[in-house]
Amino acid sequence: MTATGQVQIEFYTRRGCPYSFRLRRALRRRRLAFEEINIWKDPEAAAAVRAVANGNETVPTLRVGDAWLVNPSADEVERLARP
Repeated sequence: MTATGQVQIEFYTRRGCPYSFRLRRALRRRRLAFEEINIWKDPEAAAAVRAVANGNETVPTLRVGDAWLVNPSADEVERLARP
């Protein structure tokens, strides 16, 4: 949990993804902090995404605390990030 009382969010994405763009914008509007990780630049991150997305490199994929969410809505992320 961060100093603001928010659960840590890791946002797995890749350049040019329109779904990631929309979710990123929605999370920023809700003032949720997150660390963005480009799976095309980080092979370990790409492997982590494949492990939770049935072998696919589906983005956006987020880890919110211990929970993994594949292509989630901003509402789903916020529910987990602000317990």
